Amino acid sequence: MHEVAARAGVSIKTVSNVVNGYPYIRESTREKVEQAIAELGYQLNVTARNLRRGRTGLIALAVPELRLPYFAELADSVIRAAEDRGLTVLIEQTGSVRKRELEVLRGQRRQLTDGLIYSPLALGPDDVHELEGVGYPMVLLGERIFGGPADHVTMSNVEAAKAATQHLLDLGRRRIAVVGAHEGETVGSASLRLQGYVAALEENGLPFDPALVGGAGPWHRATGADTMARLLDADLGIDAVFGLNDALALGALHTLHLRRVDVPGQVAVIGFDDIEETAYSSPTLSTVHPGREQIAATAVDLLLARIENRDDDRPFRQVVADFSVVARQSTLGDAAPA
Repeated sequence: MHEVAARAGVSIKTVSNVVNGYPYIRESTREKVEQAIAELGYQLNVTARNLRRGRTGLIALAVPELRLPYFAELADSVIRAAEDRGLTVLIEQTGSVRKRELEVLRGQRRQLTDGLIYSPLALGPDDVHELEGVGYPMVLLGERIFGGPADHVTMSNVEAAKAATQHLLDLGRRRIAVVGAHEGETVGSASLRLQGYVAALEENGLPFDPALVGGAGPWHRATGADTMARLLDADLGIDAVFGLNDALALGALHTLHLRRVDVPGQVAVIGFDDIEETAYSSPTLSTVHPGREQIAATAVDLLLARIENRDDDRPFRQVVADFSVVARQSTLGDAAPA
């Protein structure tokens, strides 16, 4: 830094301000410093800077499994948001196993990171106490635990599922099957999205038929394909399918192709999550965009705010992301926008 300052004709403090992104510097001064840095090949010692600050510059993201496309794309969005804020992300995969989700909270790796963005699936409302007193900044994702001792970013699951179902109803569909429900579940995405489906039926004066609801398995393509086959075999007069996530909907679409069922002529299909693959399936899959980029950016910002002010005693926030229905060929046919 001494050499850079001498080359640029400025103080060492000015060099420090430039490399640390201090905003109130003349552009001409910044350019001189940056030119000197380039000429000398100077590199900021990030490790030393973070040690002085008592921070590592590393945050963790714990997700159930990257094999589920939604979580893979969420991880990508979190990494991008973190990079924009000068942070590096450590990804941890829990496999939706309770023991591993608890290890993420208490394990040695937490000493390496400044904070945690945490998306549990095995833990539930009765496990709020597990989040108390963790001793580091944390942001909660998902729908398993509400009202916990952490900032929380979540989706509009009920309203978004209701909108997806309404989209099908507006197209004249009346025998709408649900793929991915978990029998007996009272918390979590499956339960909330099923609530939205039922609410849409009720608002349109249609009865809820439990025979149209299938699931019993992880939210993978295979579960969607197998559930769709069972529903077709039951000869329920289905004219539409709501997959509670896109992987399930894509699996259902596969079975419909195998059975030579015209989509959307005979059966319309919509999913949830708007993963990249849905724009390239055949037909392209209608879905719900749940605000994934907003979720990622908000989670990183909330975590960074807690990291930078560990004595922050403001109440924990709950942020619900915006959503939109993305209508494609699997519901609109050739009328879908290109």
